[in-house]
Amino acid sequence: MKEYSSCKSAIQSCIENKSFAVAHLYNDERPMDMHIHDCYEIYYSISGGKQFLIDNRFYDIQPGDIFFINQYESHYLSQIDQAVHERIVLSIYPDFVKSISSQATDLNTCFHYRGSEVSHKLHLSEEEQNRFRYFIHKLTGFSGFGSDLEERAVFTELMVFLNRIFYSKSKSGELPLDAAAYHTQVDDILTFINQNIDSQLSIDDLSSHFYLSSSYLCRIFKAATGTTINKYITAKRITVAKSLLSTGYSVTETCERCGFNDYSNFLKAFTKAVGISPKKYAQCSAS
Repeated sequence: MKEYSSCKSAIQSCIENKSFAVAHLYNDERPMDMHIHDCYEIYYSISGGKQFLIDNRFYDIQPGDIFFINQYESHYLSQIDQAVHERIVLSIYPDFVKSISSQATDLNTCFHYRGSEVSHKLHLSEEEQNRFRYFIHKLTGFSGFGSDLEERAVFTELMVFLNRIFYSKSKSGELPLDAAAYHTQVDDILTFINQNIDSQLSIDDLSSHFYLSSSYLCRIFKAATGTTINKYITAKRITVAKSLLSTGYSVTETCERCGFNDYSNFLKAFTKAVGISPKKYAQCSAS
């Protein structure tokens, strides 16, 4: 299997082939803005970094941390403060994970088990890190006859390994949120946005609600998250829209329920973020 040096190329390959792709990244690719995509993401940090924003949760990033992000969660890597930011990112097509799962073993667990006290992140021990990198090395070393079956077998083993760790640590209470990484005011703002995503949510509305000036509100939000309020709201609305469309809501109903007051704005924003129109996305989800 080819090892990509671009996250965008890996995502494109994953979606086109409906399977998975591996990217080994440094600081040579500009981090994407707040974004969502139609595949799962496993993000393993080798060198560490400063901060991850996934939906409304902040996480500090240390070497050996691994993150599990599903296709409905907006995320943004911010405030990288190192000359080299080395990481391995797996882009995974959700239906592929479903195809290798069994009735007794659901390998989607690490992507969809989300409670108020469950984190997107876990920290791998040195032994677990070595095991993870062993799997990645094997996946990117196959070629020729039978390589597709070998890749599938090793990937299945990798997902069992990661889900076993995730399940064990989540059940034992070892996956707490990074409370220290939260900025109290911004945490409240993010929670309010997520709870009222179907409302107007203008800067003025938020300023009035939190009794803060618009300039101060925008400044602390950008400082804490690395992105703007409007970009975050748009990304979150697209996340909600994808979820609604995939569960059978019409494009018109989706536009209203995810807070877009104007259909043309919804069409433009969704197509730019996802790559296809809402109607086409709904048709693909139904097929």
